[in-house]
Amino acid sequence: MRITLRWKAIQEENEDVKQAKKNNKHYKEKIYTNGDTKKQLLARSRYLLFKPENQWTVRQRQRAVILFQEFPELNEAYKLTMCFRNVYQSSKTKEQAKQRLTAWYEQVNEKKFDSFMTVAEYLKSHEETILNYFPERNTNASAESFNAKLKGFRALVRGVRDIKFFLFRVAKLYG
Repeated sequence: MRITLRWKAIQEENEDVKQAKKNNKHYKEKIYTNGDTKKQLLARSRYLLFKPENQWTVRQRQRAVILFQEFPELNEAYKLTMCFRNVYQSSKTKEQAKQRLTAWYEQVNEKKFDSFMTVAEYLKSHEETILNYFPERNTNASAESFNAKLKGFRALVRGVRDIKFFLFRVAKLYG
């Protein structure tokens, strides 16, 4: 959403510059109290939208106040993102996670943001697999890492002709 708004701001500025040239006037951008223009505000707010509010720096807090005043839909999207993040941080069981995800789906349906609707549909279709994470908080990261190591080793030795010997070398290196 932020990127879409930024492209819109760039387009608006280009049109305003053209209009000013047409009228033989000098174009002057609006500068907010923190010194940012509209484009800069949208570009520089990227990282603050990734973090919880209590981890913002003083400058990020100032920027967020201006950003959310200018673009209230970004504030709603930020709240939805933090609510989703909260599902992972505070759920201890599958049931808790399911309840919180269901509540999050309802919030998404109320707001009707296209990008969130897409994510919600994807999560619903993979919900059982996702909920398996919560009891033990296990992921398949170690298996993915090992697969990457195997691929790298196979590339290093330029393929495999003798499978038994390859497995022997893998066992000696990674076993």
